[in-house]
Amino acid sequence: MANNKLDLKLRPTEIADLDTLFQFQLDPKGGYLAAFMPKNPTDKTAYINKHTKLLNDPTVNNQTILLDKIIVGSIAKFVMEGDTEITYWIDRKFWGQGIATKALTEFLAFETIRPIFGRVAFDNFGSQKVLEKCGFDKIGSDKGFANARQMEIEEFIYKLS
Repeated sequence: MANNKLDLKLRPTEIADLDTLFQFQLDPKGGYLAAFMPKNPTDKTAYINKHTKLLNDPTVNNQTILLDKIIVGSIAKFVMEGDTEITYWIDRKFWGQGIATKALTEFLAFETIRPIFGRVAFDNFGSQKVLEKCGFDKIGSDKGFANARQMEIEEFIYKLS
């Protein structure tokens, strides 16, 4: 359940945030649930280069999630194959506190493009709940190669109209 007393803020991601955000993706459990990771998630240079370019891409809205002025995650809007999609990552130390739900709710208040889609691994129940709490409907599924699992898995597709 979301805690409304959280001092949660979103702000545009800065290059200085990327070191911290990179560390979050090194978490094996988080990577497993995210599933669709870079081929080598430990390649910091590739991560920094990719995300520095994304920070300068006007079609991408990267926000850093702060809790009491501490970076606890990120959330972003991007366009892939003509569809507007969202992605988010919360540091595992902060899972289960309603942070993802609150961050996504705040993000969707100013990122108003609809429809917007979210994709989530079939067994990432936490992220499925976050999307559903924020008004997304499950509209289908797809299969894709999940680098973090080294196998093809099912992912559910969610849509907010």
